[in-house]
Amino acid sequence: MQPEKFIKTVRDIYQSKDFIPLHEPRFSELDKKYVAKCIESKFVSSVGEFVNDVEDRLADYSQTAKAIAVVNGTAALQISLKAAGVDKGDEVLCQALTFVATTNSIIYNNASPVFIDVDLDTMGMSPKALGLWLNEFGEKRDEYCFNKKTGKRIAACLPMHTFGFMCRIEEIMTICQAWGIPVIEDAAEGLGSSLYGRPAGSWGLFGALSFNGNKIITAGGGGAILSNEKGLAKWAKHLTTTAKREHPYEFFHDEVGYNYRMPNLNAALLLAQLEQIDSFIDNKKKLYKTYQQTLTNEKFTLMVPPQNQIWNYWLMSVITHSKKERDYLLEVTNKNGVMTRPIWQLMFKLPMYAHCQRDDQVNAIHLEERIVNIPSNIGEMA
Repeated sequence: MQPEKFIKTVRDIYQSKDFIPLHEPRFSELDKKYVAKCIESKFVSSVGEFVNDVEDRLADYSQTAKAIAVVNGTAALQISLKAAGVDKGDEVLCQALTFVATTNSIIYNNASPVFIDVDLDTMGMSPKALGLWLNEFGEKRDEYCFNKKTGKRIAACLPMHTFGFMCRIEEIMTICQAWGIPVIEDAAEGLGSSLYGRPAGSWGLFGALSFNGNKIITAGGGGAILSNEKGLAKWAKHLTTTAKREHPYEFFHDEVGYNYRMPNLNAALLLAQLEQIDSFIDNKKKLYKTYQQTLTNEKFTLMVPPQNQIWNYWLMSVITHSKKERDYLLEVTNKNGVMTRPIWQLMFKLPMYAHCQRDDQVNAIHLEERIVNIPSNIGEMA
């Protein structure tokens, strides 16, 4: 299938001659109702019933003990790493095939990223690559793990569930537990996905979610921290609330905190979206099945999630045979009003992360040169 035929196929699916975005949000009367109710309450900032309700609902949906609503997914990652013990001079194992916010959150904690390769099928951190790297560079000292090359403590491992595909998190957890390394899941794209029936974000010490406008559900912005460790979760919430001690009227802050709490107005929209997530996923599943039936060609292949997982169908993608074919598909589709995007440029190719330690990155490079995201809208197809 040539790009021109692909464009026609997408337009036939959506029955539209207009611009077709990559992933736009879908809003209903319920969203308007909850937002209006919040406005009427006058509680539109970081205190209100919708913040409390959405945190309870997220914890229940993700099968975790506690959810903490914050301003965005980056804040969720930053605080999760800090609460896990990542400190100045430490290192965090992560993947170079990710959105820049993942790596930035490590730097915000004055630590350094180390890039581990990904698996071709999950596009998430490879447990095999992780094990090989630790066997070569890891050194266990008492309860901690250190990098023999740099002498720095490896304070955390930060795998990502790419485009909602679950990485092999169970194997990653087993490896990291043996080395004494806490795991924080970057589940920014993973809400609604699960592995062996266990939701994304519920496996590690912490999980981080995003509710940006392009995610499976949105608060306009927003994110959340998930954890089954109630004590650490309480501290994480304290940190995101400017580290202010609870008091009817006094202002006392017992450490340097962050003004990261999600506003009640955003939480109102998020709560309505969360109540509709099952229908969103069902609709996107239908779209994916339509793509499976129509995108049968020799130029590119629709990515298929591995077995034993439930996918949220957040962002659908195809893999081409070469970078040249990828570039041509991107150029022609975007010129003709069908929005497509490449996967992220690998983090070690960015100037601020070029010096960071990494393994061979063979799979990450292969995917970066071939992956194209295609329209994956929640809205009903015509």
